[in-house]
Amino acid sequence: MKIQANNIRPGNVIEHDGKQWSVLKIQLIQPGKGGAFIQVEMRDVASGVKTNERWRTQDTVEKLSVDSREYSYLYAEGDMLTFMDAETYEQIPLPKEMLGAAAAFLQENMHVAMDLIEGKPVAVHLPQTVVLAVTEADPVVRGQTAASSYKPAMLANGVRTMVPPFIEAGTRIVVNTEDGSYVERAKS
Repeated sequence: MKIQANNIRPGNVIEHDGKQWSVLKIQLIQPGKGGAFIQVEMRDVASGVKTNERWRTQDTVEKLSVDSREYSYLYAEGDMLTFMDAETYEQIPLPKEMLGAAAAFLQENMHVAMDLIEGKPVAVHLPQTVVLAVTEADPVVRGQTAASSYKPAMLANGVRTMVPPFIEAGTRIVVNTEDGSYVERAKS
């Protein structure tokens, strides 16, 4: 299906130069002079090679239809992550780099959506948020009471994030899996 370049979104799979590409990031650039264009960071589905491509916003690209299925995350072994199909119980090992930074937020038995083209995995989508414990948090600086002040903290998965001053070590918080940002304190 042909779509305009400005309708490309992260997670889409497109065909370009005879290859299938999974879109990782997009950036709309509007220079002061001339027409706007979109810069797309994408990964070759077959080889895993990343590249950047630019299109004018009115250009068209071929968006491939993907089959999305639910999988459960089982375990990590070295640089490989193992997932199990929720219906057939078939296990699929995938390289950790396919998920990028989001791999740090995987939790045992977590349900994920996996995009497949002709039975081959091309993208894995984690839930929007996860609940993690704060293992260490800097002390509150005296006089730092402004609503927008945040302090650094370390999460149980080893990721550093910024949290409000009232969050202490041992507190469970909700974290956005896309960028690792604090959302709210977890309900007990």
